[in-house]
Amino acid sequence: MADLTPTADRLGLHVSKPSPSSPATGSAVCHCGARATASGDDQVKALVDGWTAHHGPAHGKG
Repeated sequence: MADLTPTADRLGLHVSKPSPSSPATGSAVCHCGARATASGDDQVKALVDGWTAHHGPAHGKG
């Protein structure tokens, strides 16, 4: 499987949870320069909520 972790050249949000009993992990890189990582289900949910509200599609480039 390809590495889907966001980078400055490949912006976005990536979440992984290999099994129901393992903790989720997540990372995000936005075109505005914001970067974040999280581990644990609650922290990853907060990362996704923050990304959705403030980054990625929430604001345009430029």
